[in-house]
Amino acid sequence: MRDFSKFQGIIPAFYACYDEAGNISPEQVRALTRYLIGKGVNGLYVGGSSGECIYQGVEERKVVLENVMAEAKGKVVVIAHVACNNTADSMELAAHAESLGVDAIAAIPPIYFHLPEHAIAKYWNDISDAAPNTDFIIYNIPQLAGVALTMSLLKEMLKNPRVVGVKNSSMPVQDIQMFHDEGAIVFNGPDEQLLSGLAAGAIGGIGGTYGAMPELYLKIRELFLEGKMEQAREIQNECCRIIYKMCSAKGNMYAVIKAILRKQGGPDCGGVRLPLAALTEADQAVVDESAAMIQAAVAKYC
Repeated sequence: MRDFSKFQGIIPAFYACYDEAGNISPEQVRALTRYLIGKGVNGLYVGGSSGECIYQGVEERKVVLENVMAEAKGKVVVIAHVACNNTADSMELAAHAESLGVDAIAAIPPIYFHLPEHAIAKYWNDISDAAPNTDFIIYNIPQLAGVALTMSLLKEMLKNPRVVGVKNSSMPVQDIQMFHDEGAIVFNGPDEQLLSGLAAGAIGGIGGTYGAMPELYLKIRELFLEGKMEQAREIQNECCRIIYKMCSAKGNMYAVIKAILRKQGGPDCGGVRLPLAALTEADQAVVDESAAMIQAAVAKYC
């Protein structure tokens, strides 16, 4: 049986880093990579939803991954999300990711057209074929992709020996249990239920708010492994309250998070790319309150 222990732990979903003109900033990509590694995270998930992948071109996504790998290779696990809304571009990104030595690639299903399961399976297997020496992780996020991973589709995909697991961002915790029982390693996706996901069998978590408060998620997992469920639940509940506060802004949540990072003395990742909503002047209060909540929670629990 293969050892998947390298995939365990807290893996922040990497944020898009832009300069003042709105272009990818290699310098800030590297700075954010160093910042997160310095926080003690177990890996990085690059090019996913938090990385604003659907609003970036193929060459931009290559630049991001190249600069992440320049800082992270050999230090933490790197999973590269390579899906585009066509097979050819996805295969190009998969081959590129393998050439850089990533630990795994991942992909959502194609969006917009509702494809039959055999077409989704071919799409994923074609991507996997472009990176024949690299593990493949299915990214299940039905609330955004418009299609959910079914047990029949998972069973079909597990016939591919490179398919090792699922990044599960559906809200039912039962999905984690079902995918796990089928033999897949599973990463918990919804940050609001990391503790529940771990209890259901998730090997770790990949989350969009982890970068803003990695200490808290690392502590949740530490306490879970120690069997200290009440303390872990208390921190999980506080993380949820912080997330709800961050989501109360008019601007996009990732714009809020990037502002929090700057306020914390972290790297300047710029804003978000249109059509994502930028922060408004009134959103500064949400940024300040969220940052204060994070600071207080880290001081209390970590």
